[in-house]
Amino acid sequence: MGLSLFAYSLLAMSGTWILLSRRNHQSRPGWLRPVHFSIGAILVVLVLLLLAIGLVGTLGHYGSLGHSSHLIAGIITVGLTLLSGWSATQISPQRPWARSLHLGTNLVLLLGFIFVSLTGWTVVQKYLP
Repeated sequence: MGLSLFAYSLLAMSGTWILLSRRNHQSRPGWLRPVHFSIGAILVVLVLLLLAIGLVGTLGHYGSLGHSSHLIAGIITVGLTLLSGWSATQISPQRPWARSLHLGTNLVLLLGFIFVSLTGWTVVQKYLP
């Protein structure tokens, strides 16, 4: 989870740089957008990996799912992450709505990460002696 939060933080910083450069009509380094896109892809993979680990771990420990609100928080966060990643691939001059969707999704994703972190803490407490 820590790597996901770190990737999200890097994306927030690089995304803010991209946004400010765009709004102020300034040039940005050529490497910035590809790095932002690559870190975003890494975040998608990390979140899907966390989902798989969580599902397998919960099924292995309890035999079923749905023992806490962490499952709901996780599914919401995974959905938001996938929506953000998809909307990033749609950004183009022909689809101006995609940028707004991407930015809005990322703001809501922050709440998703907070929600999944708080509910995850209660889950971790169950595993500790």
